[in-house]
Amino acid sequence: MENASKALIIAGAILLAILIISLGIMVYRQASGVVDSNAMDEVAVSSFNEKFQQYVGDNIRGANVNALINTIVQNNLSNSDDTSKQVSITFGTAMTTSTWSVAKSGTITRPTSTSTVGSALTGRSYKVQTTPDEQSGYITTVTISPAS
Repeated sequence: MENASKALIIAGAILLAILIISLGIMVYRQASGVVDSNAMDEVAVSSFNEKFQQYVGDNIRGANVNALINTIVQNNLSNSDDTSKQVSITFGTAMTTSTWSVAKSGTITRPTSTSTVGSALTGRSYKVQTTPDEQSGYITTVTISPAS
């Protein structure tokens, strides 16, 4: 009788140990899944923003600004179903025909063709800045103004 009760206690202890170990493994897998998804989100935001960050600066030539506009248009067309990845263009000061192909001022929300935006004059220099969304981190606005 004494041996049977000891065997039941040992069996119960083994089952309890297996339960605790499996619970630990389950918690570990859930925690690692959260860490992996956050890391992937940061990589996605970084690669998205890199397309536009290469054109940022205080003395950007008109040809590079035109390439940026084409990149924005292509981005908006390819992400037409996801508004969080749409990029708008803001003109910092009123652009005259001496600094832009057509006079522009204000913001062009989500341009989908270069004719809507016009083009930068290739002989001019521009200041290009980006503004990311505070929640997602994606660049949502590009500001273009004449270089001073």
